Amino acid sequence: MNKVMTRAKRTSGTRPPVRHDTRRPGGGTTRRGPERGAPSTARAATAPPVAAGHPAGAAPQPRPTDLFADRLLAVLSGQRPVHCMLRHTAGRAYDELAWLAERGPLRTRGTRPVIRDIGYYVPRPGAVEAFARIGAGDQLRAMAFRLEQGADLRWRCTAVELGGARMPRPADD
Repeated sequence: MNKVMTRAKRTSGTRPPVRHDTRRPGGGTTRRGPERGAPSTARAATAPPVAAGHPAGAAPQPRPTDLFADRLLAVLSGQRPVHCMLRHTAGRAYDELAWLAERGPLRTRGTRPVIRDIGYYVPRPGAVEAFARIGAGDQLRAMAFRLEQGADLRWRCTAVELGGARMPRPADD
């Protein structure tokens, strides 16, 4: 089974660098290059490891599941209009998304919904079935979606579901 969980908690090694202001008390630390004459291995031992396949300083690209979960959450919570997903959907997925968005299932008063966790399953190459746990305050909701890779190698959402009522199927299906 190819089920994978993503959105792991950040560790201390993934934080961005902190700016230290030398004008404030206790903030006298500054960044310096290696000392002249110092061996180059001293600095290499303190440098954070770079992920394989990524050049130094470049951030790894987010997974398609992460991008689509963020986009779908923005639409279903009313933060973005439905038509912003038009070029990222295929088949009936846009109709399902529009039907869900007009009911506002993830709109909340007060706390803004956030994605707590994402998992996915790869049933075949070029297709991903994903789920996301969405939290808003003490509420927890689930969202499932399917992504398929087209001939142009772009990922498109082909199905969206939330807990609760589903869009009625037309009689000719």
